[in-house]
Amino acid sequence: MEQQKEGIRQEFMLINWYLKEHLASAVRIAAFIGVFSLLCFLRNVPQDVTVYMIVLMAAAGAAGFCFHYGKYRKHHLVLALLAAEPQGKTEALPEADGLLARDYQQIIASYERQFQEEQIKMEQKYRDMMEYYTMWTHQIKTPIAAMRLLLQEEDTPLSREMQSELFQTEQYVQMALQYLRMEKMTSDLVFARYDLDALIRQAVRKYAPLFIRRKIILSYEPVHCEVLTDEKWLVFVLEQILSNALKYTKSGSIHIYLSPDAPKTLVIEDTGIGIAPEDLPRIFEKGYTGCNGRADKRSTGIGLYLCRQIMEKLSHTIRIESEMGVGTKVYLGLDTVSL
Repeated sequence: MEQQKEGIRQEFMLINWYLKEHLASAVRIAAFIGVFSLLCFLRNVPQDVTVYMIVLMAAAGAAGFCFHYGKYRKHHLVLALLAAEPQGKTEALPEADGLLARDYQQIIASYERQFQEEQIKMEQKYRDMMEYYTMWTHQIKTPIAAMRLLLQEEDTPLSREMQSELFQTEQYVQMALQYLRMEKMTSDLVFARYDLDALIRQAVRKYAPLFIRRKIILSYEPVHCEVLTDEKWLVFVLEQILSNALKYTKSGSIHIYLSPDAPKTLVIEDTGIGIAPEDLPRIFEKGYTGCNGRADKRSTGIGLYLCRQIMEKLSHTIRIESEMGVGTKVYLGLDTVSL
C-alpha cells in the first residue's frame, strides 16, 4: 500500500515537472486555438464547424502531449537508473532525439573513456603499491628475527628493554600487513568451529613476556566455548585488544571471561586509565586516537578500526564500555554466525 502511494506521488511529481517544462508549448497551442476561434467568428464560419475544428485540434494537442510525456517519462526512468549506477552504463542512455542531445551524449562518452583510462592507471598504481608494501612487511621480518636472536644471547636490563621495543615494532609491522590484507580479506576467510580457549591462549601466549615484565595480573579461566569463525583473523583481534589493554594498564589486572548476560560474548576487561566519554563514540574511526592516543604519542588510531572491520566481516560484533580511571571492557560477540 505504501509503495503504491509512493508510486502515485512520484508520478504526480513527474507530471508536474513536465507541465512546468512545457508550459510555453501549452500556452502557444492555447493561443493558436484562440486565434483560430476568433478568425472563424470574424469569417462567420458555422458554429458547429468551428466547435468541431476546435475539439479536433484540442484532441490532437492532447494526444501529442500524451505521446511526448510517455517518451519524457521513459527517458526519465532510464536516466534515474543510470544516476543510481552510473559506471559502465552510458551505452544505455536514451536514444538522442536531436542534434544537441547527440552532442551531449558524445561529450559524456568522451568523459567516460577518460575516466576508464584514469581508473586503469590508478588501479595499476594501487597494485604496485600493494605489492611493494606487502613485500616490505615480509622482508622486514627477517632483520627483526635476527635482532631478537642477538638480544637473546644476553639477559640484561638493556637487552630486555630492547626486546620489548622490538616486540612493539613487530606488532606494528603485523598491523600494517593485516591492513594491506583487508582489501581482499573476504577471499582469505576460512570458517570452521574452534575451541575459543585455544584461540585465547594463542593471544595470551604471545603477550606473556609483557604481562611478566609489567607485573600485570592475568585473570583467565577456560571458557569452554566453541565458536564458528576464522582463526587467523579472530586471533589478530584478540591480540589487538590485549595489546591495548597492556598499553593503557600501568598496574592492576586484565580479566578474560564470558559475559553472563549475553551468549558467546567474550569480555576482556582491564583496570587501566579508561577512555574519555567524548572519545567513546569515535574510537572505531580510522586514524582517531583520542585523548589517550595524543598523550601516548605512539598511537596510530588503526588498531580498533581494524578490529571493527574484521569483526564485521566475520559477522561478529565488538563494543566497548569504559570509565576514566576505572578501566575498559571490550565485548566480542561471537554468536552471530551459524551454518
